Amino acid sequence: MRNISKIIIHCSATPAGRHVTVDEIRSWHVNERGWSDIGYHYVIYLDGSVHVGRPLDRTGAHVKGHNTGSIGICYIGGSDADDISEAQDTRTPSQIIALRALVDGLMGIYPSAKVHGHNEFDSHKACPSFDVQNDF
Repeated sequence: MRNISKIIIHCSATPAGRHVTVDEIRSWHVNERGWSDIGYHYVIYLDGSVHVGRPLDRTGAHVKGHNTGSIGICYIGGSDADDISEAQDTRTPSQIIALRALVDGLMGIYPSAKVHGHNEFDSHKACPSFDVQNDF
């Protein structure tokens, strides 16, 4: 079991309402970035279903310099439906509930972990397109 000190929230930076799967993100990460697997440990679909990406026992690839000791969670969305360059909190009510439940469950396993947004580690990123510290 890895020593986890951070749970880091991301968005897929895809348009509001566009369904994207773990396999699609895996393909982007493997084929376009050359990674060995999807970078996130969990992905939350628009309907609130939670899907496993990279196994928890493997270090993720989601925040440069902060992957060791962290878990990466990505919700689908995060960009305006008409202009993907515009960050927007597009979480569906189901995603909000699922994200809270997933984080609460992980905090039960890793009680000393702190919850962060990707943008807390990279000021050039809007991801996850909402204020994690305000929500958690």
